[in-house]
Amino acid sequence: MTVTSQAAPIDPRLDLADEIQRMKREKNAVILAHYYQESDIQDIADFLGDSLQLAQAAKKTTADVILFAGVHFMAETAKILNPEKIVVVPDMDAGCSLADGCPVDRFRAWRAKYPDAVSITYINCSADVKAESDYICTSSNAEKIVNAIPADKEILFAPDRNLGRWLIQKTGRTMRLWQGSCIVHETFSERKIVGLRERNPDAKLIAHPECEDAILHMADFIGSTTALLKYTISDPAKKFIIATESGIVHQMRKASPDKVFIEGPPEGNCACNECPYMRLNTMEKVYLALRDLSPRIEMPQTLRERAWIPIDRMLSLS
Repeated sequence: MTVTSQAAPIDPRLDLADEIQRMKREKNAVILAHYYQESDIQDIADFLGDSLQLAQAAKKTTADVILFAGVHFMAETAKILNPEKIVVVPDMDAGCSLADGCPVDRFRAWRAKYPDAVSITYINCSADVKAESDYICTSSNAEKIVNAIPADKEILFAPDRNLGRWLIQKTGRTMRLWQGSCIVHETFSERKIVGLRERNPDAKLIAHPECEDAILHMADFIGSTTALLKYTISDPAKKFIIATESGIVHQMRKASPDKVFIEGPPEGNCACNECPYMRLNTMEKVYLALRDLSPRIEMPQTLRERAWIPIDRMLSLS
């Protein structure tokens, strides 16, 4: 459920960054932003991170208002962890293809087929699906959580099949996989990346585990968004091909201005390496959300309490 209001127009004379900072102080608000946001939003965030880091930051914050610059399921997680706080988002339509592809009725029916299995669900899912899960995970901690499940227990993994296949290879565990995928990470072109590597033999290919198998098999390093950023800082290579959402490149360039970062190309001639949901958020929408404290994330207490259990299990293992 959401609470929205009719937004008054923005005064064109305003410096949005300055006004956002002023309103944060006035309303005791914090801005949490994902690495896949546009660079201007990244630069005004109080905390910038991947899904695990943002969940941890949401749990720890003492702010009265959380503005979540990411996608809907991330803001839902913040609300689950902070039921008494106001949680707002710049655009309620900023969803996720993985969450959309795993509706709760189908997920519940899938679980019912394997009543003795443990379900580990990637955080890219709705609060309703979280409430039906045993454990939530992110790409940062998924391997640790899989390894924490007793060896005699069957595992159901949803909704990202590519991350699931990678975890099977990493852990040796047999898992039943939900057949979902990320519209950004599945679009990288094997053919074009092979060509890029031929033209840049000194470049290392780094990839998010949501990518397709063909890309992961070529990669010099596979990891979560934060792990990819840390790798580009610590590795001596001076050139990297980045197979994940292009928003992270802003932080890579800030952290290593002497290095070259090449965005992984999609198969078509589109900007498909940008998440269309993440990019619905703009500075103008951040300003309006903070000014009007709308649109808000709300959910029934029973749903929040059920969804909190698998998230808390994840955080306790992280």
